[in-house]
Amino acid sequence: MGPEGKKLLNIVILGFGFMFMFTAFQTCGNIEQTVLKSFNSTDFHGSGYTSMAIIYGVFSASNRIAPSVVTVMGPQFSIFFRGFLNSGYIAMFIYPYTWSFYTASVLVGVGAAVLWTAQGNVLAINSSENTIGRNSGIFWALLQFSLFFGNLYIYFAWHGHDHITDKDRQTVFISLTVISLVGCFLFFLIRKPDPEPAANEAAESLLQADSTESCSGAGSARPGLWSQALEAFVKACKMFATPEMLLLSVSIGYTGLELTFYSGVYGTCIGAMTRFGHDAKSLIGLSGICIGIGEILGGGVFGMMNRCSRFGRNPVVLLGLVTHYAAFYLIFLNIAPDAPIAPEGGTDLQAFISPSVGVALLCSFLLGLGDSCFNTQLLSIIGFTFHDNSAPAFAVFKFIQHCDSLSNLSN
Repeated sequence: MGPEGKKLLNIVILGFGFMFMFTAFQTCGNIEQTVLKSFNSTDFHGSGYTSMAIIYGVFSASNRIAPSVVTVMGPQFSIFFRGFLNSGYIAMFIYPYTWSFYTASVLVGVGAAVLWTAQGNVLAINSSENTIGRNSGIFWALLQFSLFFGNLYIYFAWHGHDHITDKDRQTVFISLTVISLVGCFLFFLIRKPDPEPAANEAAESLLQADSTESCSGAGSARPGLWSQALEAFVKACKMFATPEMLLLSVSIGYTGLELTFYSGVYGTCIGAMTRFGHDAKSLIGLSGICIGIGEILGGGVFGMMNRCSRFGRNPVVLLGLVTHYAAFYLIFLNIAPDAPIAPEGGTDLQAFISPSVGVALLCSFLLGLGDSCFNTQLLSIIGFTFHDNSAPAFAVFKFIQHCDSLSNLSN
């Protein structure tokens, strides 16, 4: 297999690994507030919204040190490490306790910062100026299949259920834990790409951390590794104030706001609408499927056709803006105002129109399509603009994104 074929295979493996891992994690995030409201225990007092706030808060704070951690651990093991923490967080829902719930939330927040920094590094190293758009689209489309498969399972498992029993909860979360672990081990199939003819810069040495100074003694390798970690931390701090990153920060921040809404809040709103009938809980899964279809469509089309576009990225971003305007306006008309905080029994209120399942699912699709418009272009821009400093750049990207996610949850 040629060098380009090996790089493309690495991107595909990366995408499949994330697909399995986030089939479990995103499905968990989509249903956790509904599950916890149905959980009968005098010893448990956790909230899914509080957990998400902790995850995003710790995630944001940890992004500054994430490039240093990836330098020391290497991207492959860094991604595996986060996947293992994901699996522990999901498994906690089998027998939840308040202390384990919030402790796992903190650990997942730390791991998430490391994960996305390592992912961005692997994506940039395996891409060139000509392939970064294609590879971003392939990765994004494979990642978003996670929304489809996980939520399809939820739809059929909870179809016709007014209340989520302990057995329902345990069956779902045991399955999700196994799926997450499968994704973890797929990352060990990623191989280092062949070096390019031009001399490689030290800035992209993260993927080679496991073999750095292999011919030197252990005593000489260790100081070099820690100096690289310190350098990565300094680069991440400096990159935050670059003109390019400051210009991108507005769009990045918006993706954090809408990520919080579609990944945790909107599904809970749909499940709380008693006017949607007895299948309202299973509609959470169907909503996630529609979001996934929008994400996959956007990632596939905009990523694969990136090189064929004569008009650049502007039309794609404009499409994302229009679809989200439409989605949020329809949600405002269709969803009851107290749906996000309704009790386990749901809400009988309606907004400005008679609640419609079709409109709710259309909004889910539009949320996914618009999100893919923004994220595929941001991944492409950052991977291209900061190719020689990809790990710090993606760390700053996730720092900004999840600071806004946290601010949204705290309101």
